[in-house]
Amino acid sequence: MSNKVNPNVDIPQLPNADAGNGTNVVMRNVDTHAEITLAARHQAFLAAATADNTRRAYRSAVRHFLAWGGVLPCDEGTTIRYLLAFADSHNPRTLAVRLTALAQWHHQQGFPDPTSTPTVRKTLAGIARLHGKPKRKARALPVEDLERIASHLAGLRTLRAGRDIALLQIGFFGGFRRSELVSLEVSHVAWEKDGIVLTLPRSKTDQEGRGISKAIPYGAGVCCPATALRTWLDVAGIADGPLFRAITKWDEVQARALNPASVNAILESCARAAGLESVPELSSHSLRRGMATSAYRAGASPRDIKRQGGWRHDGTVQGYIEEAGQFEENAMNALLRRK
Repeated sequence: MSNKVNPNVDIPQLPNADAGNGTNVVMRNVDTHAEITLAARHQAFLAAATADNTRRAYRSAVRHFLAWGGVLPCDEGTTIRYLLAFADSHNPRTLAVRLTALAQWHHQQGFPDPTSTPTVRKTLAGIARLHGKPKRKARALPVEDLERIASHLAGLRTLRAGRDIALLQIGFFGGFRRSELVSLEVSHVAWEKDGIVLTLPRSKTDQEGRGISKAIPYGAGVCCPATALRTWLDVAGIADGPLFRAITKWDEVQARALNPASVNAILESCARAAGLESVPELSSHSLRRGMATSAYRAGASPRDIKRQGGWRHDGTVQGYIEEAGQFEENAMNALLRRK
């Protein structure tokens, strides 16, 4: 029987086999129904070990390989031809992700990994050296620009503006990723005398579901995330379920949560309406970057910034700090500003 995968059929979920050798776990001395039930549970646990976004990225990469004309399992020569076919048109980081996806498919199905050979790795390294480009970074949204957006939205006094002003402030001051922001529910909010505490049951850096809590104090100026959120919930009549929801063109609040991609569109729309010039460089990540850089400039410690953003690695926070202080903490100030 051929092991080739037909590119016209759906790719199996990753992972879909025992992590050891790609074979299904068989339970002895149990009836068929029990075996099926246990196998299904085992499959669910294996799938849960990989984040949904990662699994989707891997499945997309495998489909791309099959659409190009590849077959699974594949060998070293096919893998190299695949790299060469897209070396001039695809970012080397994209190709690296696709190789990782192919490697995972082979591991999970119990086949030798053709992407791990020295020749394949050296080919990818050569492509990166010749065609590598700097990673595009979202521009940090300074707190001053967020205040400008908040002032503009406050003057509109519409249902949509009320949602957007709460969404952007919670996203900024909570240091939330867009997927985390739209997953927040009423039950995740605790109202305290000094502000609000938002508890995420699960996040990108907490795949095991221990829970991450973020406190946001009440604000005394233009921005007050807690007040903006309370106003939005009251006006929209939201007592449970998702905090941030889709709104129809007839100003009807939907029961479903916003799609994560909507955060980008909302930020872009609000920034443009407020007259910001940085709109083309903004994305939902601008909120997290802006929180980190603005907080550091205001005197917050790297430790506190790391905790609010939920970053695991000091290096990530250090990058934002260096960006925030690239002029104020620049060694050339001693030369250029001397009297």
